[in-house]
Amino acid sequence: MAKRQIGDVILDVNNISLRFGGINALTDISFDVREHEVRAIIGPNGAGKSSMLNCINGVYQPQEGSISFQGQTFKHMNSRQVAEMGIARTFQSLALFKGMSVIDNIMTGRNLHMTSNIFLQALRIGPAAREEAEHREFVEHIIDFLEIQAFRKTPVGQLPYGLQKRVDLGRALAMEPQVLLLDEPMAGMNVEEKQDMSRFILDVNDEFGTTIVLIEHDMSVVMDISDRVVVLDYGKKIGDGTPAEVRANEDVISAYLGTSH
Repeated sequence: MAKRQIGDVILDVNNISLRFGGINALTDISFDVREHEVRAIIGPNGAGKSSMLNCINGVYQPQEGSISFQGQTFKHMNSRQVAEMGIARTFQSLALFKGMSVIDNIMTGRNLHMTSNIFLQALRIGPAAREEAEHREFVEHIIDFLEIQAFRKTPVGQLPYGLQKRVDLGRALAMEPQVLLLDEPMAGMNVEEKQDMSRFILDVNDEFGTTIVLIEHDMSVVMDISDRVVVLDYGKKIGDGTPAEVRANEDVISAYLGTSH
């Protein structure tokens, strides 16, 4: 399948500064994300990458700056509001329900789209039963897409780490996001698992048309799958451009090689 056409700016980060007490986590960060692209955020440990994602999805409230999503600017949004707007997030540390099956974990991502009240949902009667059947059909499509059909009924805690990460991705996809924020989706994976996850990320981008913003430490992965890369170091932006442009950027080279700032 031909790669999706990259569109106009869908997410615009404007002059974001975030402080914790006297510590500057982010200083005057600006970058944009275009529709259908894979946009990577990279940088050494402590660069502010996760803090940046936390600002975008409403976990942190920056002291300065604003974020625009589809032309709508917001300064203070909570995570639920951001999710309802169409931005989903996976986390570095898996926040899955380990005792629940794969299908039930992914179903939790459908909560935003459920209209029947929780009592009817629990009893699975009337409109709630029909609604759940429709949501389960959607979730089964995700399970097929992620090639985890054999584990549908397996408690997530019994799965290998790489498959748990796939379930985490599935739960985020169940929200039908327009923008998907991936926080180190390949951390702790072996080479084969990374290759699988890279393929699924590109497939999500191609087939679902989802815009991807990801934090990743494996530079070979970033350079392979990203359309553009923004580089943070000590909470400041030091590079932004195509993988080739970033690879040749002297500030980026020195940050990664540890030469003096």
